[in-house]
Amino acid sequence: MSDAHAIATHTADGRPVFFDAQGRHHPHNGTLLGFWLYLMSDCLVFACLFAVYGVLGRSYAAGPSGADLFDLQLVAINTSMLLLSSITYGFAMISMKRRKLAAVQGWLAITGVFGLAFIGLELYEFAHLIHEGAGPQRSAFLSSFFALVGTHGLHVTFGIVWLVTLMAQLGKHGLTVENRRRLMCLSMFWHFLDVVWIGVFTFVYLMGVLP
Repeated sequence: MSDAHAIATHTADGRPVFFDAQGRHHPHNGTLLGFWLYLMSDCLVFACLFAVYGVLGRSYAAGPSGADLFDLQLVAINTSMLLLSSITYGFAMISMKRRKLAAVQGWLAITGVFGLAFIGLELYEFAHLIHEGAGPQRSAFLSSFFALVGTHGLHVTFGIVWLVTLMAQLGKHGLTVENRRRLMCLSMFWHFLDVVWIGVFTFVYLMGVLP
């Protein structure tokens, strides 16, 4: 379905309403507004996890602290993977505006590779900590650490699944109105995770190595 199949009309108060080829209507920016509301709810989830870590982050129970455990070089590499993925997703959005489907697919694939690298390094870090006896059951500090970082990693994993699904939809239907809207929603989600990770990197890792 192409853009030509999307029909626009207006309500009595002048607001535009869009109908697709199947007669389904989509209020102007309604999906984006709903997704913003979802992101605000996700903000509350991460705010609670940050608050829990702020309270428990120094409760080591005579166990290792962040200064003993964190490998900042590894975390910096992992952070660069996520930052680069946001840049490549931005290039995908630019290509979308230029109606270049192949370029959109290519940049999305690169974004997915960076996302997988991020998850791979995070899983390696978790496995290393557990192997060293620093699992989430060791102390309140580690429980809150695994909860916060693990929840973020789970979001990135869902984002990668969403990205792969969207690439399949783009390959089948092209840059339709619906797919462009989905690209916009995934863009907001991906950049949101980027911002959250900057908070994790600063609040958890950088401050965690301080005495």
